[in-house]
Amino acid sequence: MNVEDGVNLEERVHVDDSSSGPLEPFIGMIFDDTEDAQAFYKAYARRIGFAIRKNHTRLSKDDKKLCAVDYVCTREGFRRVSRKGKERTVPELPETKIGCKAIMGIKKDGEKWVVNKFVVGHNHILLTPRSASLLRGNRKVTKVQKKLIMTLNEFSVPTRKIMSVLSKESGDDFNVGCIGKDIENYLENKRRKVFEEGNAQRLYSYFLERQFTEPGFVYSMQVDKDGYMGSCFWADARSRAAYQYFGDVVTFDATYLTNIYKMPFVPFFGVNHHHQTIMFGCALLLLTTWQEAMLGKSPSTIITDDDKSMAKAIAEVLPNTTHRLCLWHILQKFPEHLAHVYNKFLDFGKDFCHCIHDTITTDEFEQEWGGILAKYELIGNNWLQSLYSRRDKWIPAYLRSTFCAGMSTTQRSESINKFFKDYVRSSTMVSDFVYQYEKVLDARYFKEKEKDVRTNSSQAILKTPLKIEEEAALIYTRKSFLIFQDELFNSLRYKATKLSKDGERKTYGVLISGKEKPLYHVTLENGDEYATCTCRMWEFMGFLCRHILCVFGKKSKLDKLPQHWVKERWTINAKTQLITDIPLIEGQVREGQDDPMMRKSKLMIKLFDIVELGLQSAEKHNHLCLALDKDPPRVSTKGQPKSLRSKNPKETQITKKRCCSICKNEGHSKNNCPSVRYSSFVLTCIL
Repeated sequence: MNVEDGVNLEERVHVDDSSSGPLEPFIGMIFDDTEDAQAFYKAYARRIGFAIRKNHTRLSKDDKKLCAVDYVCTREGFRRVSRKGKERTVPELPETKIGCKAIMGIKKDGEKWVVNKFVVGHNHILLTPRSASLLRGNRKVTKVQKKLIMTLNEFSVPTRKIMSVLSKESGDDFNVGCIGKDIENYLENKRRKVFEEGNAQRLYSYFLERQFTEPGFVYSMQVDKDGYMGSCFWADARSRAAYQYFGDVVTFDATYLTNIYKMPFVPFFGVNHHHQTIMFGCALLLLTTWQEAMLGKSPSTIITDDDKSMAKAIAEVLPNTTHRLCLWHILQKFPEHLAHVYNKFLDFGKDFCHCIHDTITTDEFEQEWGGILAKYELIGNNWLQSLYSRRDKWIPAYLRSTFCAGMSTTQRSESINKFFKDYVRSSTMVSDFVYQYEKVLDARYFKEKEKDVRTNSSQAILKTPLKIEEEAALIYTRKSFLIFQDELFNSLRYKATKLSKDGERKTYGVLISGKEKPLYHVTLENGDEYATCTCRMWEFMGFLCRHILCVFGKKSKLDKLPQHWVKERWTINAKTQLITDIPLIEGQVREGQDDPMMRKSKLMIKLFDIVELGLQSAEKHNHLCLALDKDPPRVSTKGQPKSLRSKNPKETQITKKRCCSICKNEGHSKNNCPSVRYSSFVLTCIL
C-alpha cells in the first residue's frame, strides 16, 4: 500500500540495476558483520518507504557474545500503557507505534551473519523515498555536517539558516539527511557536555593554553570561598599594545549584555588612528586588574553608562581620569521618563535635541535648558533635576574642553552593540563568549590592517593648492586627513575680523561670509603660536578647526603644518613606537610550523576545485567518482623487491576476486554498493 504524497513514482531514488545483486533481503542471505546487514536493510527500507530500528539482541549462553539481532520497522509495537496515563505538562505526542510486523532477523553462523527471519507485511501507509528520508530512523547528522554546523553556530547563525546552507550544499532539502530539530538536538547535546565538564574549568583551561602560546596574553580569575568563579578579565598582546597607543580615551558598557549566569560582559574599547573602534580587553568586572594589565597607565578620559557603583569604583581606581557618562544611554531613558511630554508637545523632541547637541558654550546651554523647563512645565521634575546636577559629565557643552578622540558616544556605543550582536547572544556561555570575543577582536584588527594598506598604497586627492594640505596628506591617515581637509576647505567660506588686542593676546570673530550668526571667537597668544576657539574642536578631537584655519589664512600662515598642531595618535606613524614590556607575535611569519588549520585550508581549496571540475559534465563526474573510489596507492616498503626474490608457491596461486560484503557481487566493495544510497557528491569528496 503506497501513498505518493504528491510525488510521482518516477521521482523515487534511482538505484542502478546494472548489478545483479539483490535489492531485497531473503532467508539465507549472508553478511560479514551486523553493520553490513543494518546498512543493507536501511537502504532497502528507504527505497520502500519506511524506517527501521534495532529491536532485540541476544547473547550466546557460552561466551556471552552477540549471536542474534532483529531489525524492525519503527512502527513496530505499541506505546507503553504507563506512559499513556501519565500526567503531562505539554500535549501528548501522536502515536507512531501501531504494531507493524515487518522484520529482518540475523543470527551468527560461524564468522558470518545469516538472515533467518524476513517479514514484509506492513499495516500502515508506505511513503515515497523522498518522504521517507524525513523519518527519524533515516535521519542522521554526518561528521562533515557536524563540523559545518559548529562553524556556523560559532558565528551565531540560526538553525533555519544553517539548514539553508546544508540544503544548498546537498542540492535539495530532501538530500540533507536531517532536519532543523536534529541540528538543535546536536547543539544542545554539545552544550550539555560543556556544563558537565564545567564552564569555568573550560574557561580556565583556555586561558592557560593561550598564555602558553602567546606570552603577551594576560588573564585574572577571582574565586569565592565556595570555589565558584566570581569575575574574570582577559586581554591579548594586541589589545594591550593598542592601549599604549590609543588608550587616552576609553569607554566600556556594563549594560550591553549579560550571560546565562546574569554576569555582565564589559568590553573596553576606544578609537584608533583610522577612527575605527578597537578593543582593549574584556571583563566580567575587574577594573583594577584591567589597569594592571595595561602596565598601570590610566586613560585621560573614560566613558561609561550611568551607574552609581561604577562611578564610585572609577573614582577610587582612576582618580586622575575624567569620568564621562555615555550620552546614548541617557538619551534612551528620556522617552520612558518623559513620555507624557513627548505625547503632549510635538516640538519637545526637536527643542530638546537642539539644547543638548547644538549649544556650543555652557552659557548657551544654561539659557536654553531653563527655557525648555519653563516652556514645557518641567521645573519640578525630579528626574531631570538629578540629571542636571551631573550635567558636567554628559552635556557636550561642558565636555568640549576634554579630549575624547572625537568619540560621539551615541554613535560609538550603538555601533559596537550592533557589532557584538553578530557574534554573541544573552544565552552565550562564558567559555563560548571568550571564543566569540576572539573572533570579534580578529575582525576588528583585520579591518585596521585593511585601512593601513589602503593608506600606504594610495594618494589623497587635494582640494586646494595650499602647502598645509599637502603636508597633512603625508602625515595623517586617510580618514584623519579627510577630517582635516574638510575643515580646511570650509575655512575658505568664513571671514575673520579682529575684535580686540591685549598685549600679545588677540581675539578674532569668525563668521560665515554674509551671515551674522553663529559667531565664533578665536584667540591667538604667544606670537600666534597658541590658538583657542570657542568650538573647542582641537581640545575635543585633536584637529585644527575651520575657524582657527580661517584666522591663519588671514595672517598668511597656511604654508606649513606646525608639529605642535599635529596629534600623533591620528598619524600614519601612530604605532611605530616599540613597546618592550609586551611581547608581540603580530606580524611575525611562522615558517616551517605544522599548522593543522593551514593543512585543512589548503586541502579544502584543492577539493573544491576538483568538485567544480566534476560538475562540468557527466563524463568528468563519472571519471572523478571512479578515481575517488579507488584505493590509495601503497607505499613501497624497505627490503628486497618481491620480483627479485624467490616466491612461496602460495603467492603464485590465483586469488579470489574481491566481492561486496553486502550484495555479494564482484567488482565493487560495500563503500560503493549500488544498493546503498549515499550522501551528496560534494560531501563525499570532502570526506
